[in-house]
Amino acid sequence: MHEYMSAVRIWELTCPGRPEEIGRVRRWARDILTGVPRVDDAVLIVSELGTNAVVHTASGLGNFRLVIAHSPDILTISVTDAGGAATRPQLVRPDEETPSGRGLGMVHAYATRLEIHNRGRSHTVTVELDLTAGLS
Repeated sequence: MHEYMSAVRIWELTCPGRPEEIGRVRRWARDILTGVPRVDDAVLIVSELGTNAVVHTASGLGNFRLVIAHSPDILTISVTDAGGAATRPQLVRPDEETPSGRGLGMVHAYATRLEIHNRGRSHTVTVELDLTAGLS
C-alpha cells in the first residue's frame, strides 16, 4: 500500500430528498463496493435507511447524507436525515396487522451493530457489517 493511502476508505454522498434518489444511492453503493463481501446486504441497508429519511423526515423536502466506510474487516453505513419528524428512528416490533414499521428491524437483522444518534433535529442511523463473519 502506498504510504499516503489508508486501509479505511470513506465515501460520502448528499442527496436530494426525492424518492427517485433511492435508486441512485443503491447504484452508487453497489459501484463503490464492487468486490466487497456483503455488498448485497449493504445495498439493501442503504435503500432502507435512505427511504426512511425521505419518507419519514424533513429530508423529503431537503437532503439526506450517506456515508460508507470500508475497512478490511468492517463496513459501516450511516444515513443522516434532516429531522423534523414527530418521532425518532427506533426499533419496533409491529404486530401482524400493522402495515409498516419493519424496516429498521430488517436492517438490524443484517447488522453486526446498529446505533441511532439524535443530534438536535437530525438523526443518524449507523450500521456495521462484519466482513469476516463466516470466513475461515
